[in-house]
Amino acid sequence: MGLNVAVQMDPIATINIAADSTFRLMEEAQARGHRLFYYTPDRLALDEGRVTARGWPVEVRRVRGDHYTLGEETVVDLAGFDVVWLRQDPPFDMGYITTTHLLDMLAPGTLVVNDPFWVRNYPEKLLVLGFPDLTPPTMIARDLATLKAFKARHGDIILKPLYGNGGAGVFRLDSNDRNFTALWEVFAGINREPLIAQKFLPAVSAGDKRVILVDGEPVGAINRMPADGETRSNMHAGGTPMQVGLTERDREICARIGPLLREKGQIFVGIDVIGDWLTEINVTSPTGIQELERFDGTNVAALIWEAIERRRRG
Repeated sequence: MGLNVAVQMDPIATINIAADSTFRLMEEAQARGHRLFYYTPDRLALDEGRVTARGWPVEVRRVRGDHYTLGEETVVDLAGFDVVWLRQDPPFDMGYITTTHLLDMLAPGTLVVNDPFWVRNYPEKLLVLGFPDLTPPTMIARDLATLKAFKARHGDIILKPLYGNGGAGVFRLDSNDRNFTALWEVFAGINREPLIAQKFLPAVSAGDKRVILVDGEPVGAINRMPADGETRSNMHAGGTPMQVGLTERDREICARIGPLLREKGQIFVGIDVIGDWLTEINVTSPTGIQELERFDGTNVAALIWEAIERRRRG
Protein backbone atom coordinates (compact mmCIF):
# COMPACT_ATOMS: atom_id res chain seq x y z
CA MET A 1 0.00 0.00 0.00
CA GLY A 2 1.38 3.39 -1.01
CA LEU A 3 2.48 5.89 1.61
CA ASN A 4 1.76 9.62 1.73
CA VAL A 5 5.20 11.22 1.83
CA ALA A 6 6.10 14.88 2.39
CA VAL A 7 9.62 16.05 1.53
CA GLN A 8 11.07 19.13 3.22
CA MET A 9 13.99 20.14 1.04
CA ASP A 10 15.82 22.95 -0.71
CA PRO A 11 14.22 24.35 -3.90
CA ILE A 12 13.66 21.45 -6.28
CA ALA A 13 14.26 23.58 -9.38
CA THR A 14 17.97 24.00 -8.61
CA ILE A 15 19.01 20.45 -7.68
CA ASN A 16 21.45 18.38 -9.73
CA ILE A 17 19.45 15.28 -10.56
CA ALA A 18 22.59 13.32 -11.43
CA ALA A 19 23.95 13.64 -7.88
CA ASP A 20 21.22 14.76 -5.50
CA SER A 21 20.31 12.10 -2.93
CA THR A 22 16.91 13.62 -2.17
CA PHE A 23 15.93 13.38 -5.84
CA ARG A 24 16.94 9.71 -5.90
CA LEU A 25 14.88 9.03 -2.76
CA MET A 26 11.86 10.74 -4.34
CA GLU A 27 12.35 8.82 -7.58
CA GLU A 28 12.45 5.51 -5.70
CA ALA A 29 9.42 6.43 -3.57
CA GLN A 30 7.42 7.15 -6.69
CA ALA A 31 8.49 3.82 -8.26
CA ARG A 32 7.22 2.05 -5.12
CA GLY A 33 3.79 3.64 -5.42
CA HIS A 34 4.21 6.29 -2.74
CA ARG A 35 2.63 9.74 -3.22
CA LEU A 36 4.90 12.78 -2.92
CA PHE A 37 4.33 16.28 -1.56
CA TYR A 38 7.11 18.87 -1.68
CA TYR A 39 7.75 22.05 0.31
CA THR A 40 10.68 24.20 1.37
CA PRO A 41 11.56 24.80 5.06
CA ASP A 42 10.36 28.40 5.03
CA ARG A 43 6.84 27.11 4.28
CA LEU A 44 6.65 24.99 7.43
CA ALA A 45 4.42 26.42 10.18
CA LEU A 46 2.75 25.74 13.50
CA ASP A 47 -0.84 26.92 13.11
CA GLU A 48 -2.94 26.75 16.28
CA GLY A 49 -1.50 23.41 17.28
CA ARG A 50 -1.28 21.92 13.77
CA VAL A 51 2.05 21.47 11.97
CA THR A 52 1.34 22.64 8.42
CA ALA A 53 3.24 23.17 5.20
CA ARG A 54 2.41 25.16 2.09
CA GLY A 55 3.60 23.25 -0.95
CA TRP A 56 2.72 21.08 -3.90
CA PRO A 57 2.00 17.50 -4.88
CA VAL A 58 4.97 16.61 -7.07
CA GLU A 59 6.05 14.05 -9.64
CA VAL A 60 9.72 13.59 -10.55
CA ARG A 61 11.49 12.14 -13.58
CA ARG A 62 15.09 11.78 -14.69
CA VAL A 63 15.02 14.39 -17.44
CA ARG A 64 17.59 17.15 -17.04
CA GLY A 65 15.89 20.55 -17.14
CA ASP A 66 12.44 18.98 -16.89
CA HIS A 67 12.78 16.83 -13.77
CA TYR A 68 9.57 17.66 -11.89
CA THR A 69 5.93 18.64 -12.24
CA LEU A 70 4.08 20.43 -9.46
CA GLY A 71 0.39 20.10 -8.73
CA GLU A 72 -1.76 22.87 -7.30
CA GLU A 73 -0.26 24.77 -4.37
CA THR A 74 -2.02 23.90 -1.14
CA VAL A 75 -1.64 23.95 2.64
CA VAL A 76 -1.51 20.52 4.25
CA ASP A 77 -1.60 19.22 7.81
CA LEU A 78 1.56 17.13 8.06
CA ALA A 79 -0.05 14.90 10.69
CA GLY A 80 -1.99 13.42 7.79
CA PHE A 81 1.19 12.04 6.19
CA ASP A 82 2.77 8.66 6.83
CA VAL A 83 6.34 9.92 6.33
CA VAL A 84 8.01 13.34 6.36
CA TRP A 85 11.57 13.64 5.08
CA LEU A 86 13.84 16.23 6.74
CA ARG A 87 16.20 16.84 3.82
CA GLN A 88 17.23 20.50 3.56
CA ASP A 89 20.97 21.11 3.57
CA PRO A 90 22.75 22.76 6.51
CA PRO A 91 24.02 25.20 7.77
CA PHE A 92 22.67 23.93 11.03
CA ASP A 93 21.44 27.29 12.27
CA MET A 94 18.47 28.32 14.42
CA GLY A 95 16.17 28.14 11.39
CA TYR A 96 17.15 24.51 10.88
CA ILE A 97 16.81 23.78 14.59
CA THR A 98 13.33 25.35 14.65
CA THR A 99 12.14 22.98 11.91
CA THR A 100 13.26 20.02 14.03
CA HIS A 101 11.18 21.30 16.97
CA LEU A 102 8.08 21.63 14.80
CA LEU A 103 8.52 18.24 13.14
CA ASP A 104 9.03 16.68 16.58
CA MET A 105 5.37 17.40 17.24
CA LEU A 106 4.27 14.93 14.54
CA ALA A 107 5.36 11.88 16.54
CA PRO A 108 4.25 9.17 16.97
CA GLY A 109 1.64 9.18 14.19
CA THR A 110 3.97 10.41 11.44
CA LEU A 111 7.46 8.98 10.89
CA VAL A 112 9.98 11.80 10.38
CA VAL A 113 13.25 10.71 8.75
CA ASN A 114 15.75 11.20 10.18
CA ASP A 115 14.23 11.52 13.67
CA PRO A 116 14.34 15.31 14.23
CA PHE A 117 14.90 15.12 17.99
CA TRP A 118 18.18 13.30 17.46
CA VAL A 119 19.13 15.29 14.36
CA ARG A 120 18.94 18.33 16.62
CA ASN A 121 20.91 16.70 19.44
CA TYR A 122 23.41 14.87 17.19
CA PRO A 123 24.65 17.32 14.53
CA GLU A 124 27.48 15.84 12.48
CA LYS A 125 30.54 17.27 14.17
CA LEU A 126 29.20 16.65 17.70
CA LEU A 127 27.96 13.06 17.56
CA VAL A 128 31.49 11.80 16.88
CA LEU A 129 32.63 13.17 20.24
CA GLY A 130 30.97 10.21 21.92
CA PHE A 131 33.54 7.92 20.27
CA PRO A 132 36.93 9.48 21.12
CA ASP A 133 38.85 6.26 20.45
CA LEU A 134 37.58 6.24 16.86
CA THR A 135 38.38 9.88 16.06
CA PRO A 136 41.55 11.96 15.62
CA PRO A 137 42.41 14.39 18.46
CA THR A 138 39.60 16.95 18.42
CA MET A 139 38.79 20.22 20.19
CA ILE A 140 35.65 22.36 20.24
CA ALA A 141 36.35 25.84 21.53
CA ARG A 142 35.95 29.54 20.79
CA ASP A 143 38.71 30.93 23.02
CA LEU A 144 41.79 31.77 20.95
CA ALA A 145 44.33 30.80 23.61
CA THR A 146 42.68 27.41 24.05
CA LEU A 147 42.71 26.77 20.30
CA LYS A 148 46.34 27.88 20.06
CA ALA A 149 47.28 25.42 22.80
CA PHE A 150 45.67 22.61 20.76
CA LYS A 151 47.64 23.66 17.69
CA ALA A 152 50.85 23.80 19.71
CA ARG A 153 50.28 20.19 20.79
CA HIS A 154 49.56 18.86 17.30
CA GLY A 155 51.35 21.26 14.94
CA ASP A 156 49.32 20.56 11.82
CA ILE A 157 45.55 20.95 12.27
CA ILE A 158 42.27 21.46 10.46
CA LEU A 159 40.08 24.35 11.65
CA LYS A 160 36.45 24.63 10.55
CA PRO A 161 33.05 26.02 11.59
CA LEU A 162 31.25 23.72 14.01
CA TYR A 163 27.98 23.89 12.07
CA GLY A 164 29.28 24.30 8.53
CA ASN A 165 28.84 21.92 5.60
CA GLY A 166 30.14 21.00 2.17
CA GLY A 167 33.74 21.91 3.02
CA ALA A 168 32.97 25.63 3.36
CA GLY A 169 35.29 27.46 5.74
CA VAL A 170 37.67 24.50 6.23
CA PHE A 171 41.31 25.53 6.68
CA ARG A 172 44.51 23.57 7.14
CA LEU A 173 46.96 25.31 9.47
CA ASP A 174 50.37 23.62 9.38
CA SER A 175 53.40 24.28 11.56
CA ASN A 176 54.52 27.17 9.34
CA ASP A 177 51.18 28.98 9.33
CA ARG A 178 51.16 32.63 10.40
CA ASN A 179 47.46 33.40 9.94
CA PHE A 180 45.82 31.61 12.88
CA THR A 181 44.92 34.74 14.82
CA ALA A 182 43.67 36.61 11.75
CA LEU A 183 41.58 33.61 10.71
CA TRP A 184 40.11 33.33 14.22
CA GLU A 185 39.21 37.04 14.05
CA VAL A 186 37.33 36.46 10.80
CA PHE A 187 35.35 33.56 12.29
CA ALA A 188 34.69 35.49 15.51
CA GLY A 189 33.36 38.43 13.51
CA ILE A 190 30.86 36.25 11.63
CA ASN A 191 29.11 34.53 14.54
CA ARG A 192 29.38 33.55 18.20
CA GLU A 193 29.66 29.81 17.64
CA PRO A 194 32.65 27.69 18.64
CA LEU A 195 35.07 26.25 16.13
CA ILE A 196 36.17 22.66 15.75
CA ALA A 197 39.85 21.79 15.46
CA GLN A 198 41.19 18.36 14.54
CA LYS A 199 44.68 17.00 14.10
CA PHE A 200 45.46 16.94 10.38
CA LEU A 201 45.44 13.45 8.89
CA PRO A 202 47.95 13.07 6.02
CA ALA A 203 45.94 10.05 4.82
CA VAL A 204 43.45 12.51 3.31
CA SER A 205 45.75 12.61 0.27
CA ALA A 206 44.42 9.10 -0.47
CA GLY A 207 40.83 10.31 -0.11
CA ASP A 208 38.06 10.95 2.39
CA LYS A 209 35.75 7.95 2.45
CA ARG A 210 31.97 8.40 2.72
CA VAL A 211 30.40 5.25 4.19
CA ILE A 212 26.61 5.00 3.87
CA LEU A 213 24.64 3.35 6.69
CA VAL A 214 20.97 2.39 6.42
CA ASP A 215 19.25 1.82 9.76
CA GLY A 216 22.65 1.35 11.39
CA GLU A 217 24.10 -1.08 8.82
CA PRO A 218 26.85 -0.19 6.31
CA VAL A 219 25.75 -0.71 2.70
CA GLY A 220 28.78 0.62 0.84
CA ALA A 221 31.20 3.51 0.42
CA ILE A 222 32.65 5.97 -2.05
CA ASN A 223 36.05 7.63 -1.87
CA ARG A 224 36.28 11.37 -2.42
CA MET A 225 39.64 12.54 -3.77
CA PRO A 226 40.68 16.15 -3.20
CA ALA A 227 41.46 18.28 -6.21
CA ASP A 228 45.10 19.21 -6.88
CA GLY A 229 46.27 21.72 -4.30
CA GLU A 230 43.23 21.16 -2.08
CA THR A 231 42.98 19.73 1.42
CA ARG A 232 39.19 19.42 1.21
CA SER A 233 37.75 16.38 -0.52
CA ASN A 234 34.04 17.33 -0.30
CA MET A 235 32.30 17.02 -3.67
CA HIS A 236 30.92 20.56 -3.14
CA ALA A 237 34.56 21.70 -2.98
CA GLY A 238 35.69 19.94 -6.15
CA GLY A 239 36.41 16.48 -4.76
CA THR A 240 36.09 13.57 -7.20
CA PRO A 241 34.06 10.50 -6.18
CA MET A 242 35.74 7.15 -6.81
CA GLN A 243 34.82 3.52 -6.24
CA VAL A 244 36.10 1.95 -3.03
CA GLY A 245 35.30 -1.00 -0.80
CA LEU A 246 34.75 -1.25 2.94
CA THR A 247 37.77 -2.15 5.06
CA GLU A 248 37.78 -4.07 8.32
CA ARG A 249 38.36 -0.77 10.13
CA ASP A 250 35.32 0.76 8.39
CA ARG A 251 33.21 -2.18 9.55
CA GLU A 252 34.59 -1.89 13.08
CA ILE A 253 33.59 1.78 13.19
CA CYS A 254 30.11 0.99 11.83
CA ALA A 255 29.63 -1.83 14.35
CA ARG A 256 30.35 0.64 17.16
CA ILE A 257 28.09 3.46 16.02
CA GLY A 258 25.38 1.53 14.16
CA PRO A 259 23.28 0.40 17.15
CA LEU A 260 23.06 3.99 18.46
CA LEU A 261 22.01 5.33 15.04
CA ARG A 262 19.33 2.65 14.71
CA GLU A 263 18.02 3.26 18.24
CA LYS A 264 17.75 7.00 17.63
CA GLY A 265 15.88 6.72 14.30
CA GLN A 266 18.76 7.84 12.08
CA ILE A 267 17.80 5.74 9.05
CA PHE A 268 20.01 7.41 6.42
CA VAL A 269 23.49 8.35 7.64
CA GLY A 270 26.79 9.08 5.93
CA ILE A 271 29.99 8.87 7.95
CA ASP A 272 33.36 10.29 6.90
CA VAL A 273 36.49 8.20 7.42
CA ILE A 274 40.05 9.35 6.68
CA GLY A 275 42.55 6.53 6.94
CA ASP A 276 41.55 4.68 10.09
CA TRP A 277 39.75 7.59 11.72
CA LEU A 278 36.12 8.67 11.93
CA THR A 279 35.82 12.43 11.40
CA GLU A 280 32.06 13.11 11.00
CA ILE A 281 28.69 11.39 11.34
CA ASN A 282 26.33 13.14 8.91
CA VAL A 283 22.66 12.89 9.89
CA THR A 284 21.13 16.14 8.64
CA SER A 285 21.19 15.71 4.84
CA PRO A 286 23.65 12.99 3.82
CA THR A 287 24.68 12.54 0.19
CA GLY A 288 26.47 9.95 -1.93
CA ILE A 289 23.79 7.37 -2.77
CA GLN A 290 23.72 8.10 -6.51
CA GLU A 291 27.50 7.75 -6.79
CA LEU A 292 27.42 4.48 -4.84
CA GLU A 293 24.66 3.13 -7.08
CA ARG A 294 26.69 3.95 -10.20
CA PHE A 295 29.87 2.36 -8.83
CA ASP A 296 28.51 -0.76 -7.11
CA GLY A 297 25.00 -1.17 -8.47
CA THR A 298 23.64 -0.91 -4.90
CA ASN A 299 20.19 0.68 -4.88
CA VAL A 300 20.62 2.49 -1.56
CA ALA A 301 17.37 4.41 -2.05
CA ALA A 302 15.47 1.10 -2.16
CA LEU A 303 17.23 -0.09 1.01
CA ILE A 304 16.28 3.14 2.76
CA TRP A 305 12.65 2.84 1.71
CA GLU A 306 12.57 -0.79 2.83
CA ALA A 307 13.75 0.32 6.27
CA ILE A 308 11.08 3.05 6.38
CA GLU A 309 8.35 0.65 5.28
CA ARG A 310 9.39 -1.81 8.00
CA ARG A 311 9.11 0.92 10.60
CA ARG A 312 5.73 1.98 9.30
CA ARG A 313 4.47 -1.60 9.56
CA GLY A 314 5.64 -1.54 13.17
